[in-house]
Amino acid sequence: MAKAKQKEQKSFFPFIKWFWILFGSGILLAVLIFLLASWGAFGDMPTFEHLENPNTNLATEIISADGETLGKLYLDDNRTPVAYEDLPQNLVDALVATEDARYYDHAGIDARGTIRAFAYLGTKGGASTISQQLSRQLFVGVRSKNIFSAITQKIKEWVIATRLERNYTKQEIIAMYLNIYDFLNNADGIRSASRIYFGKEPKDLRTEESAVLVGMLKNSSYFNPIRRPELVKNRRNTVLGQMAKYDYITEKEKDSLQNLEMDINFSPESHREGLATYFRMYTQSWLNKWVRDNPKPDGEKYNIYMDGLKIFTTIDSRMQKNAEEAVEMHMKNLQAEFFHQNTPKRNPTAPFLDLTKGAIDTIMRSGMRTSPRWRSMAREGKSAEEIEKSFHEKTEMTVFDWNSDSYEKDTIMTPLDSIRYYKTFLRTAMMSMEPQTGHVKAWVGGVDYKHFQYDNVYQGARQAGSTFKPFVYAAAIDQLRYSPCDSLPDNQYCIEPLKHGNPEAWCPKNSDGKYSGKNLTLKNALANSVNTVTAQLIDKVGPGSVVAIAKDMGITREILEVPAIALGTPDMNVYEMVGAYGTFANQGVYVKPVMVTRIEDKNGTVLYEYVPETKDVLSKDVAYAVVNLMEGVTQGGSGTRLRHTFAKEQRVYKDVVTGYPYELTNPIAGKTGTTQNQSDGWFMGMVPNLVTGVWVGGDNRSVHFRSLSYGQGASMALPIWALYMKKNYENEELDVSKEAFEAPEEMTINVDCTKVLKEFKEETDTEDDLDDDIGF
Repeated sequence: MAKAKQKEQKSFFPFIKWFWILFGSGILLAVLIFLLASWGAFGDMPTFEHLENPNTNLATEIISADGETLGKLYLDDNRTPVAYEDLPQNLVDALVATEDARYYDHAGIDARGTIRAFAYLGTKGGASTISQQLSRQLFVGVRSKNIFSAITQKIKEWVIATRLERNYTKQEIIAMYLNIYDFLNNADGIRSASRIYFGKEPKDLRTEESAVLVGMLKNSSYFNPIRRPELVKNRRNTVLGQMAKYDYITEKEKDSLQNLEMDINFSPESHREGLATYFRMYTQSWLNKWVRDNPKPDGEKYNIYMDGLKIFTTIDSRMQKNAEEAVEMHMKNLQAEFFHQNTPKRNPTAPFLDLTKGAIDTIMRSGMRTSPRWRSMAREGKSAEEIEKSFHEKTEMTVFDWNSDSYEKDTIMTPLDSIRYYKTFLRTAMMSMEPQTGHVKAWVGGVDYKHFQYDNVYQGARQAGSTFKPFVYAAAIDQLRYSPCDSLPDNQYCIEPLKHGNPEAWCPKNSDGKYSGKNLTLKNALANSVNTVTAQLIDKVGPGSVVAIAKDMGITREILEVPAIALGTPDMNVYEMVGAYGTFANQGVYVKPVMVTRIEDKNGTVLYEYVPETKDVLSKDVAYAVVNLMEGVTQGGSGTRLRHTFAKEQRVYKDVVTGYPYELTNPIAGKTGTTQNQSDGWFMGMVPNLVTGVWVGGDNRSVHFRSLSYGQGASMALPIWALYMKKNYENEELDVSKEAFEAPEEMTINVDCTKVLKEFKEETDTEDDLDDDIGF
């Protein structure tokens, strides 16, 4: 019996032996495969340094002074990483419940899930852990259709996943995975996805919103919220079901959330859309220059599209929004009136005025040769004749249209007709700056960057009109110690030939061609843009003195030293004019406008910090006297409509009531400006801690209103300033001043002109809103 039992055990021993041999061999084979994979037998493996610093492209982020993202610079990857601490718990829970329920219990490979996947050939779910999915995203790539390649890729995933688990915490792996994933529609990473699909930061995502984004992780191209909303909603509900299954939410919460409609707030992040587009493009240009002069420690240049730089700017997103809304509100109405006045019946050469056919043909030909279409076809080797012929062939295109909800419409026209079409639109520029620091708070370079990419704040330069006159008055007060209360006669005044470099006599006229013959205070003369008084002042101080002051106040462009500059013949841009006017508000100290205060790399290392550039130009009492002069513009001159409830005359056009419901009662200094033929309208407005300049005009000087009624600066530009300031005052957090300008403790110049003005008001009406033409 014993022998039989012993014989039976002996016969069973080979099976046990072979079992352990096979089992051990399997383990050794698995170890060998892992070793071979780690040694690169199945393809290159990431180095330890690469694991520590995965090579991902990070977009440069442009950040406002109040901490909002204005936009990003990127080529292919719109990715800005988010730390785990900034992810909402509901997002993490949804991810783990859906993609890797045992995430916190394994070291990169889920053995149970792997066995199930092999046993059921993947029909009951895959076995890829979050760590494995991250390794595939970072280092392995798209799964091959070749079986052998797919198996070796899977082995590499396992190896890399275990390495990632050794190098990073569970929290860091989750953050990396969500930051690396492409959610489609330029939504690279969870932060871009959250902003693009829901218009918010990740930390603000609600549970049902997090479920949408986690659902997209299965296949973002297939589960696309924009193209397949119903499919995505079903997938969202599956994620919510998984969250309930693993007790992250209750069954009641699941039922409630699954019944909600998807609240997609699609906000695409592109270079041509969003807030502060013109400013962002200026910043891009500024950065390109900065990287050329500031290489990395190893000598390489920073890549502004891939290195994840953070650009901290002075722009206040709230004030920028107010500025853009003010521009949109006024320009839409002003354009409607311009179209009303320039119908083919009223103006056969619309939109141009007072031009011959030959002159119009010259403008159109210039428009063709400077167009993107011409440049693109020229690069392709097309001849000038071929290119010009294409401008006469009708084609489908999308053009700007104020009357469409999206401000775009699809149409068919020739490229040449589209050039003429775009000439009909008035352009604008606006910049707002804190004079004490030079910090630019708002920047609007046009009405719509997508269709009008020329930045009129910085690139554009147009005749300044009467907004140049304060420089003349400043020179007179500084050198001759004039007071705003001093007076000069309003008579025809001529500067003799050859004086001040003028080749012939110069006798400027007032805007209405009349002379009152009375003595006018400087305050009243500036308020009503009396050209004869300004001519007398520049004759006394000389054009050279005026140019010197303008240069000291930041005007860099060439200015001819001739008397005619007194009436605004020089071309200026809004950027320099705002900086110069800031000198008056800042008690005579010029502070160069600044837009970028700091640059950091992706690790938070500071690469650049702005150092203010300042210059003492005027004494405090001279600067205050000029401010006092300009306060007269809004008290009894061309800027008095800022104080109106509504204008005396209102016009209703297309259900739009035009008037002036501004009712601003606080101290305001400013100056309107209008150039010859109403080609340019300006308004420079100041309160103690904010200086803002606005320009409005056509693309060509021949595009303008016929009369001063609509064509003057007080009608074209001033309303934008007023609407902007009203919006600013509605938000007390912006702390825009309503106080009086601070007078110097030792004021040596008399600015109290009450008695003189009272006498003057008895003789003339100062409520007219007339501005001036520039005189020649």
